[in-house]
Amino acid sequence: MHRPLLTSGDICRKAAIDGIRFHDLRHTHATLLMKQGTNPKVVQERLGHSSISVTLDVYSHVVPGMQELAAMHFDEELKTSIYHRAK
Repeated sequence: MHRPLLTSGDICRKAAIDGIRFHDLRHTHATLLMKQGTNPKVVQERLGHSSISVTLDVYSHVVPGMQELAAMHFDEELKTSIYHRAK
């Protein structure tokens, strides 16, 4: 078995972020994706989680307004549909 050219520790040291583990970078990556509104299924696939429930259990707390946003989008779509039917 050969050693990789660069380990995650090597990369972190070169980037002057010594003391940060690869897992910390992975968690930050997923957190930022979720905060940007990336579809959780995409985040799940990028992380290699076995199911979407794992991803949502770990990361859904970073998007506290998800329920409110979903309700608002539903309301807007419903109003648009009703408006177009009335025409």
